[in-house]
Amino acid sequence: MSIQEQIKEFVSANPVVLFMKGTPQFPQCGFSAKVAQVLKLAGVEEYAAVNVLADEAVRQGIKEYANWPTIPQLYINGEFVGGCDIISEMYESGELQEMLKQDSAAG
Repeated sequence: MSIQEQIKEFVSANPVVLFMKGTPQFPQCGFSAKVAQVLKLAGVEEYAAVNVLADEAVRQGIKEYANWPTIPQLYINGEFVGGCDIISEMYESGELQEMLKQDSAAG
C-alpha cells in the first residue's frame, strides 16, 4: 500500500485528524501547538494526531496528499480543512465550531 493510500485510509477512518510536528501533549512547532490548542478550545476532546517528525514518508506524503506545503494539516471527516492560519481564522469566526458540530466530530 502506498503512503498516499495509507494516509487516505487513516483520514477516512477518523473523524478528526491532525498531522502535526510532535504530539498534542508535546508539540514541536508553534503552528502545531496553536492548532492543537484551537481544537481544545473548540471542544474537541479526542482526535487522531499524527507526528510527521516520526516518519519522513508521512511528512512528505501528507504534503503531496493535500497539495499543501506546510504542516500542520487538519482533516475533518476525510476532508482537508487547512493549516494553522486557516484553522485559527475559522475558529475566530465560529466556522470551525459549526463544522465540528455539523459533523458531530466534537463530543
